[in-house]
Amino acid sequence: MREILVISGKGGTGKTTITAALAASGPAKVIADCDVDAADLHLIARPDDTATTPFYSGQRAVFDSELCTQCGICQGKCRFNAIGSGVRHRAELCEGCGLCAYVCPAGAIRMTERLCGEWYHSVSRFGPMVHAALGIGEENSGKLVTTVRTESGKVAKEQGLEIILTDGPPGIGCPVIASLTNTDLALLVTEPTRSALHDLERIAELTRHFRVPAAVVLNKADIHAGLADEVRAWCRQANIPLLAEFGWSDDCTRAQLLGLTLVEFRREAWLPVFESLWRDMLALTQGGQPLPA
Repeated sequence: MREILVISGKGGTGKTTITAALAASGPAKVIADCDVDAADLHLIARPDDTATTPFYSGQRAVFDSELCTQCGICQGKCRFNAIGSGVRHRAELCEGCGLCAYVCPAGAIRMTERLCGEWYHSVSRFGPMVHAALGIGEENSGKLVTTVRTESGKVAKEQGLEIILTDGPPGIGCPVIASLTNTDLALLVTEPTRSALHDLERIAELTRHFRVPAAVVLNKADIHAGLADEVRAWCRQANIPLLAEFGWSDDCTRAQLLGLTLVEFRREAWLPVFESLWRDMLALTQGGQPLPA
């Protein structure tokens, strides 16, 4: 089983657009969306959910106003300002440490599991899909990412599929690390802008740290010729293969407005491009090299 992760050092590079086009081409696969803080692959894949599971992580204090004596001890002990005047619980600030429940002399506070979001088993027109949504303002997205990866692996095993295609989060934080470890290839999507090049360097360093092979796709390559040359030169210097370049195209917007992938929108133009990208990615996951252009 091989897992290919599509990530970018910054948002807005077209990562999900490229992931969706890869989902619509290449070998049979399981699709996973690990961008749980801002999941949007489902908007194009339009999966039918077959199972929905609540995601609990950490704890949250619950106050019983009938038992509370308003002594204020919990307010004085809380270091997160999660208890306001009048012993009013500010749930959005609660870290779930449980100190308030420990010190409460009236037993008016108890700790409960924290509902942080949901994850889904689904069927899409591109194959089975596992995805998730973190609740607004909730944390522990790294744990939810791990859950999505674990479940996508189970689905691949159950259905005898050898490939998992994962849409990862942007950036280099905890969710990205949870997505990246032990994958077979990280496809880094970038664009010719100064900030994207800076973030490409950071995400590449992260892949090196975890010893994950990486390759680059340069999106919107024609919006700045000079910076596109810098990206190409950086790839050569870093010894990271540049597998594909895409120029700016209004096909992306027109396809999204119709809820389609690029491959579905103009199959004759885009399918060969992404089939070629698949061949190169699969070669890299097997220790080979990209095919000559």
